[in-house]
Amino acid sequence: QVQLLESGGGLVQAGGSLRLSCAASIRTFSRYDMGWFRQAPGKEREFVAAISRSGDSTSYADSVKGRFTISRDNAKNTVSLQMNSLKPEDTAIYYCATSRWSTRIANEYNYWGQGTQVTVSS
Repeated sequence: QVQLLESGGGLVQAGGSLRLSCAASIRTFSRYDMGWFRQAPGKEREFVAAISRSGDSTSYADSVKGRFTISRDNAKNTVSLQMNSLKPEDTAIYYCATSRWSTRIANEYNYWGQGTQVTVSS
């Protein structure tokens, strides 16, 4: 059974930073592309960032480009999201997910974590 566990969320002031981590219980972690999504109250889940299985290719939503950095450690089965210059509009529940291919479409991700809350105060 695949399990993804996010951590690192919390309350931060605008302009601050947080680092989210996602630990995956997958024997074949390095065969999956990984993504981060977020969902704010009353809004649909949206793509934030993705990283290829080898880690040599990344993609970002325009709203976070230049502020967020996704990375992975295949030896530790973890993927991280460094979030800098946070804004109140970044407030959401953040989820990590696995995919068999590079995609920004949530429905194409097959396993999801439970999410971690990020709240940015103004």
